Amino acid sequence: MPSRRAEMKNKRSLFAVPYVVWMALFVVIPILIMVWYAFTTAESGGTLDNFAQMGTYASVFLRSFRLAAVATLVCLLIGYPVSYWMAREGAGFQRVAMALIMLPMWMNFLLRTYSWMSILENNGLLNQLFRNIGLISLVNRLTGSELQYFPMIGTSGAVVLGMVYNYLPFMILPVYSVIVKLDHSLLEAAQDLGANSARVFRKVILPLSLPGVLSGVTMVFVPSVSTFAISRLLGGGTQMMLGDLIEQQFLGGAYNPHLGAAISLVMMVIVVVCMVVMNHFGEGEEQAVML
Repeated sequence: MPSRRAEMKNKRSLFAVPYVVWMALFVVIPILIMVWYAFTTAESGGTLDNFAQMGTYASVFLRSFRLAAVATLVCLLIGYPVSYWMAREGAGFQRVAMALIMLPMWMNFLLRTYSWMSILENNGLLNQLFRNIGLISLVNRLTGSELQYFPMIGTSGAVVLGMVYNYLPFMILPVYSVIVKLDHSLLEAAQDLGANSARVFRKVILPLSLPGVLSGVTMVFVPSVSTFAISRLLGGGTQMMLGDLIEQQFLGGAYNPHLGAAISLVMMVIVVVCMVVMNHFGEGEEQAVML
């Protein structure tokens, strides 16, 4: 019997070899190379100068985390009610709603972002609509201005809009998957004890759905804080974020892969810390609900 178990264990180990090789080649080794570049320069060996230079980009760090936090909050305010509404409807409606939510994700990410450029640009679809219905003329009469269009492209609002549009499904799906699996007997018990709908939601549904909320927040915040295509296309080059800054160090005129690696390492550490904190709160909420 022990030999049988050892044989099965050896087989499982053999099946794990491709995964270990893949992880080593495409995860561990690139991280080690990034760490090496972050603590060295082209002229000298080990140094912390790359991290010292990052102080000049404090505004980029603040902008990235501020816009990512705003986009995550907007996704939560939109995604939670949508998830709750979907979970309360029938199975047929849920399937149709899920297909509609996933449909934009079947298109290329850059194509969706370019579409928003044509909508938001100075002579885009929205400004043409506002001009045709007389909204721009009305604003000019009321304010005494001479606007030809509403400036939307190249603003932080356009960047947040692009993030919300592209990452909203990542908020809806985990929250919906948690709410739809809630034990309805708990809700019925709360109602039998005299709790109204608002109290049932506040005391039962919301606490039980927090693991999905924290998962959605993580899935939206992490790609938002590191995005560069959205900020470059919809920000018009005026809303530089960390992803743009890192790309600039590797591919732009200010070629400095050592500084880019240092910024990438710091951003990775900050993101990992945020994920650990969120997971810690998620485990605490689950234990509190179980108690």
